[in-house]
Amino acid sequence: MEDRLEGLVSVLVPSFNRAEYIRETVNSVLTQDYSNVELIVVDDGSTDGTFEILSEYAGQGKLKLQTHPGRVNKGQSAALNLALEAASGDFIAILDSDDLFLPGKLSAQVEYLNQHPDVGLVYGMGEGIDGSGQWLYDIHSPDHVEPNDPNAVLLDCYVLLPQNSLVRRSVYDQVGCFEEDFRAAQDHDMLVRIAEKTRFGFIPIKVFQYRRHGDSISNNGLRRRWTNGFEIVRRAKARYPYRASTIRKRNALLNFRMAQVCWQENRYIGALGYLLKSGLLDPVRALKVITCREQIR
Repeated sequence: MEDRLEGLVSVLVPSFNRAEYIRETVNSVLTQDYSNVELIVVDDGSTDGTFEILSEYAGQGKLKLQTHPGRVNKGQSAALNLALEAASGDFIAILDSDDLFLPGKLSAQVEYLNQHPDVGLVYGMGEGIDGSGQWLYDIHSPDHVEPNDPNAVLLDCYVLLPQNSLVRRSVYDQVGCFEEDFRAAQDHDMLVRIAEKTRFGFIPIKVFQYRRHGDSISNNGLRRRWTNGFEIVRRAKARYPYRASTIRKRNALLNFRMAQVCWQENRYIGALGYLLKSGLLDPVRALKVITCREQIR
């Protein structure tokens, strides 16, 4: 297949304290059947041996290893921006340092983008796995249909930008860098901005594995994530003509998430306030959740 494909792929991996998983992550890129790849890993101030493991790969010429001055920790957005600046590929793929590309991921997505010049981002199906690599659930199904509507991306964030997507470099040139003020939810912010500029494509094959474990970024900093979510909505509303119902329903969801955070923090009065706001903004969905006809995951 590769003989028919064109384009250098830059795979960007931001990494912080992932000694347990980083070899498997790196190897999932190095063993792809598409070899026209540059792998750029930014170690974001690791202290658990991750940097030393990555240095071994770099010494063998298998990846380009970068750090911030003084090897300080600046967060995922700053790490990705550093990698983007160094990337020379026609296509950009991002992989979190505990997740995996499945075999054939890059070749399938490069082929799709080569065949669909009007599409700027392509994604596929995937799997959620636990810390030991055991299957938990599927992400998307073969009958999934891409709506190509920025409203859907802002509302539901149904695409994982890291792990799943391959994006044309020209799209990143249009939308700019990751927001470094966001130490959480920066991937959703970027995905929303990309959706405002280009079409998405979907291929019905599994291309990645998304690891869920107690120390994953998605399980930490939830208050910051959902607080940033309100700012993402505010900026999106100022930037693009979203439907009023989209803004209202997204804010309802964010208030529901904040209610969950407050409840976990034993801040029950705060939780009730957010829950009431959520119900007022989207009473139909609130009723479905209360009557167990819908579960918000």
